[in-house]
Amino acid sequence: MAHDQTRATMDAYVTAVVERGDFAQFFAPDVVWTTVETGEVIRGRDAVRDYIVAMHTVLFDAHPEPVGMLVGDDHAVLEAVFVGTHEAEFAGVPATGRPVRVPYALIYRVRDGLISDLRAYLPIAALRAQLTEEPATAGAPAHG
Repeated sequence: MAHDQTRATMDAYVTAVVERGDFAQFFAPDVVWTTVETGEVIRGRDAVRDYIVAMHTVLFDAHPEPVGMLVGDDHAVLEAVFVGTHEAEFAGVPATGRPVRVPYALIYRVRDGLISDLRAYLPIAALRAQLTEEPATAGAPAHG
């Protein structure tokens, strides 16, 4: 039964995030977000919701492209791709208008039908690099 409840919660949550709906309803009041690469921790339903909304609608005009999800009794793993356009300062980089596409994974803990923990394996350095790298120059002479 726990597996079925976790699956239902996660399916509804992912749909709400993709459709920019009310995904925070699936968070426990004391939910905790951890960005593994940076160690950043965000606590509380409103703060975690605001962080996700900012990533998708303020810092970037972005959406996740789900790749796959594994679900256990009280945990789920989502693999997705973060796809969007850089709209505001992020990681010290002013808005560039550049497109971004970065694969990531999230591990969720679900208790009593609500998400209590999110551990984001989001490659912040790779995302930042897409904003600062010089694009390849078309028609540049080959070296050799």
